[in-house]
Amino acid sequence: MANFTIADIKALREQLGTGMVDTKKALEEADGDREKAVEILRLKGAKGNAKRADRSTSEGLVVAREGEGKVTLVELACETDFVAKNDKFITLADKVADAAAAVAADSVEAALAAPAGGQTVEQLISDEAAVIGEKIVLRRVRTVSGDAFEVYLHKTSKDLPPQIGVVVAYTGDDAATARSIAQHISFANPSYLAREDVPEAEVAKEREIVTEISRNEGKPEAALPKIVEGRVNAFFKQVALLEQDYAKDNKLSVAQVAKDAGITVTDFARFKVGA
Repeated sequence: MANFTIADIKALREQLGTGMVDTKKALEEADGDREKAVEILRLKGAKGNAKRADRSTSEGLVVAREGEGKVTLVELACETDFVAKNDKFITLADKVADAAAAVAADSVEAALAAPAGGQTVEQLISDEAAVIGEKIVLRRVRTVSGDAFEVYLHKTSKDLPPQIGVVVAYTGDDAATARSIAQHISFANPSYLAREDVPEAEVAKEREIVTEISRNEGKPEAALPKIVEGRVNAFFKQVALLEQDYAKDNKLSVAQVAKDAGITVTDFARFKVGA
């Protein structure tokens, strides 16, 4: 007869979050050896991870960690909203964010390699995914550096953790305006800070597209340069934060709002789960 008690089953379940039947079977197979039972359960979970490899991960959360002169933004993805609001998943996200921030990770690869309690973040996620029973993916990581920051985390549903996260780095003293700009970013989803940051190849492609559209609309050839530049400027207002119409007052640009408040936005990051 296996050398373990109901108390042992309960303790192991609380440690790993595994089901009663699986925990009991693992202890039976390990003849009551807790460490061996943990290995058995994790191996079983790892095999489950492999089976789940092709599943989609459209749910999850965004979490931020502020440090001295930097903020790290992390998107951790899972399969269902049920898991996204699960305490184990939220705790995992916190651990991942702590580890990523500790090394100022600016890529998924750097974050996955970061130490996290005697293992790497990659191993931590794999182990926890085995216990939780869903595919879990560290989708995006970004560390923003600057003098001052505003972090805005937005819940798209009151029942779920934040699914949109924004970090704004700025200079100046008007934190309220910086936060308002962070809220604007969450809504407007700019890709770049300023028009100068938009890659030349992307601008050239847009100019080519709007030129063709304008010609197809039968616009006079002589008027094309002015029409095209107007449409390219409209493109900048879509993708560059400082060019955008301010969400709270579309008569002003974000650049003008920042200038009036005496602040300069130096960088930003925005993550939305699944986007």
